[in-house]
Amino acid sequence: MPVYRSGPGRRTPPTTAAYLVSLLTALALVVTLPSATAASGSEGRPGHPDRDWMGSTIRAHETARALPGNSALAHVEGVDVSSHNGNVSWSKLWNSGARFAYVKASEGTTYTNPHFSQQYNGAYREGMIRGAYHFALPDSSSGAAQADYFTDHGGGWSSDGRTLPGVLDMEYNPYGNQCYGMSAGRLIDWIEDFFDTYRERTGRDAVLYTSTTWWKKCTGNHSGFGNWNPLWMPRYGSASGELPAGWGFYTFWQYTDSGPTVGDHNRFNGTYNRLKSLAYG
Repeated sequence: MPVYRSGPGRRTPPTTAAYLVSLLTALALVVTLPSATAASGSEGRPGHPDRDWMGSTIRAHETARALPGNSALAHVEGVDVSSHNGNVSWSKLWNSGARFAYVKASEGTTYTNPHFSQQYNGAYREGMIRGAYHFALPDSSSGAAQADYFTDHGGGWSSDGRTLPGVLDMEYNPYGNQCYGMSAGRLIDWIEDFFDTYRERTGRDAVLYTSTTWWKKCTGNHSGFGNWNPLWMPRYGSASGELPAGWGFYTFWQYTDSGPTVGDHNRFNGTYNRLKSLAYG
């Protein structure tokens, strides 16, 4: 508590009643002011992580339509899944032509997918090339902290030829402000922090999942990652459409969220041998 002194230029002590009123007002402000932590649940925990998956916010903010450009000729079919898919029938997906799968491993620094083992290992046992992805919450902790958490909870990489590099899922904030209440510069720094840490931990450059619309809105269409980080585009239609700045082509394209068995279906931009090369690194 401050010490009050009388005299010229000094504050005089408040009365007890006035002090209590000030204290109660300050406490009320603390309770009512919004915060990044509150937006993602108590103590930074995501409020509904089972409803946050790759592309889960796209439909609400972007219109699905057919657009020209960047439609792969040679491609490999694959899927992405998260806990909302439960136990996945990998044999059914394999028989339908899926040859790779990405599985949500983590969100923020407190959530891991409870179905991760069945999904990640199940895809591998069926013969698929598999990888893991992280749903980013940039307003809850640093990029480095989330990259470490992701790597420690399923997002690592091995040179077995069947494990793809991890993916950073950057999309609309499911808990509040679309850009997480962060400036373009702060978001770019956060993403770079994640990528640098992931590379230090695994030796691989992570894939970036993001839409062109979100990227323009929230990063100012930053072009600095295209030389290093493969791009995964969500665009539900007959072609991927415009790419974010810095990329001349996409590596993965999520072309529908309403496909058979699991909903999210994707195409790798290239032959199966190129997909294996990406896994080998």
